[in-house]
Amino acid sequence: MNIYPDIAMLHEEMRQWRRHFHQYPETAYEEQQTADFICRQLQSFGLEVECGLGVTGVVGILSVGQSKRKIALRADMDALFIEERNDVEYKSRHPGKMHACGHDGHSAMLLGAAKYLAENRHFDGTVYFIFQPAEEGRAGAKRMIDDGLFERFPAQAVFGLHNFPDIPAGHFAVKPGAMMASFDCFEIRLCGTATHAAMPHLGDDVMLAAAQTVTALQAIVSRHVNPVEAAVVSVTQIHGGNTWNAIPDEVVLRGTYRCFNTNVQALIENKIRHIAESVAQCFGLRADVKINPENPGYPVTWNSDAETAAAIAAAQAVVGSEAVDLQPVASMGSEDFAFMLQQKPGCYLWLGNGPGAGGCLLHNPHYDFNDDILPVGASYWVKLVEMQLAPVSCWNTGAVTSVI
Repeated sequence: MNIYPDIAMLHEEMRQWRRHFHQYPETAYEEQQTADFICRQLQSFGLEVECGLGVTGVVGILSVGQSKRKIALRADMDALFIEERNDVEYKSRHPGKMHACGHDGHSAMLLGAAKYLAENRHFDGTVYFIFQPAEEGRAGAKRMIDDGLFERFPAQAVFGLHNFPDIPAGHFAVKPGAMMASFDCFEIRLCGTATHAAMPHLGDDVMLAAAQTVTALQAIVSRHVNPVEAAVVSVTQIHGGNTWNAIPDEVVLRGTYRCFNTNVQALIENKIRHIAESVAQCFGLRADVKINPENPGYPVTWNSDAETAAAIAAAQAVVGSEAVDLQPVASMGSEDFAFMLQQKPGCYLWLGNGPGAGGCLLHNPHYDFNDDILPVGASYWVKLVEMQLAPVSCWNTGAVTSVI
């Protein structure tokens, strides 16, 4: 493994940053203390800093030399509404909130890379360090884009990473094409006439209709989506009624669907609407269907070919080819970094975190980022920058694998 010596020396400082973020988690669009901390650190490194993009987003700018080449590196900052169950000295001090997805580590690694690159300017061009809010279902990437991210910081390519507990610590996994699925939510509201539970014939049984709807929705993937396509439809909430002896006049079903194909995405939406309306008609009810009622859905996280080749080269230079999985199974999880990849070519890869405590996965109250991989992630970022923005004099020396 080829960890930069100066980054190895930054390990303890990155650990302290990471544990500070973990101790003071902030959820979507409330990451003000986190953003202020990051701004102060970036400014202390000598970077130009822009704050408040997309509500709480931060962008650090580091330009070296005369090249017009520009790339962006992105880390997410937000935590989750989960009560932490770890017994550690840096346990969350904010009740009901914790960094259960490793965004604390993502921010610390990118800060470490920014500090190293500010002190060791072995590249020619501009690097934008993007610290993004609200990845967890609130589309902070889209908010930053809508706020002028790429107009103000015109990167030619954008790169992201995420820690992953299913991968050995310090290993990478990446491939061109789909890495993570699209993400959409649905809400079905079935409305009828309430009645006494002992006299169901005098009203409309919305509960029975809800049960039929849940069952029918499972036929979308099994009978309407091509079997060679991956997709999932899950009902995750059912709300209705508040007493033992009355059938309510309304029940609400909520859930999510994921896939890797925009045509499948449209098919699933149409089938959800059709099934809900058809079941409602059979029971004499009204159906109101909403898709993504609170936040925009996420597109497929799709890696472009050239940028993926560049990410692979940088990862292999740091950990060796044997520790980079080039054929990972795409995840049904989703990422709002996909919005950035719709705007710019780029690559999103996974950095192995090793198994969580007791084998727990992401979004678990016992999950904790593995501080041992901080130098690996920071070294990857630095290697990527130095390879992508290598000085022109290096282009013909064999030192550069891919240059934008």
